[in-house]
Amino acid sequence: MLDIFKKAQENKSAVGAFNVSNLEQIKAIFLAAQNLKSPVIISASEGEAKFIGKKHLRAIIDSYQKETGLEVILHQDHGKSFETIKDSIDAGYDSVQFDGSQLSFEENVEETKRIVEYARSKGIKNVEAEFNHLEGQSALIEKIELKKENYTDPDQAKEFVEKTGIDTLAVVIGNLHGLFKDCQNPKLDINRLKEIREALGPDVNLVLHGGSGITEDDIKKAIENGIVKINVNTELRMAYTNALKKVLEDNPDQITPYQIMPSVVEAVQKVVEEKIKLFNSNN
Repeated sequence: MLDIFKKAQENKSAVGAFNVSNLEQIKAIFLAAQNLKSPVIISASEGEAKFIGKKHLRAIIDSYQKETGLEVILHQDHGKSFETIKDSIDAGYDSVQFDGSQLSFEENVEETKRIVEYARSKGIKNVEAEFNHLEGQSALIEKIELKKENYTDPDQAKEFVEKTGIDTLAVVIGNLHGLFKDCQNPKLDINRLKEIREALGPDVNLVLHGGSGITEDDIKKAIENGIVKINVNTELRMAYTNALKKVLEDNPDQITPYQIMPSVVEAVQKVVEEKIKLFNSNN
């Protein structure tokens, strides 16, 4: 994963991290990656992984990788405890994120250090973490007031990285989880991102969570200034759900899953392909 990030930095691109909880989503992501010759990160939160099963997820991805030869990373998204991260590593995940943003800064540092040590002992090359809480959730949400004082502070980011030894930091620069119901777009503070990049140097990878709903212009500016991984979940969920609703409404007597799901896979695939092109990771 670190090699992929390095290449992304050199080429001013970012790798999409797409969340999944079932086979149709995985299939859509692989089809998109295969069509556009792009590496991808398949992520699962605690809830998503619990539904599909971590070892099942690893096996399904291995099967697709063997068939396609694609570079695909399996990533733990927002693991909230050492036990969750350990379980993911032991299940064969390639990369992990510890979300200790609800802890105090000092507690977060200590728990992150513990996770980094375990990950290294098991050969994991990428540990991602965060210390600022990212507002919202992967759904349609009401208006949220984003306060500048909650954005990632460059000096504190440097301290956190130096004390924990993480490879990748998730930043808060105006991004949030989810999509607003009134279709307003979050506005990224690109100057703050530049300051974080300068403080941390080129060896620390920067991640943008909440990639759904951010304007294309802000996405491009974020990548230009060091973001190498962008998480997308809400837009995939909406594409999945809306397509499923439509096919069932148009075909109320249809009860055969393999007749129902192709339109759903196609809808998710379309979103993934759009993001891959926007992130400049195709080819």
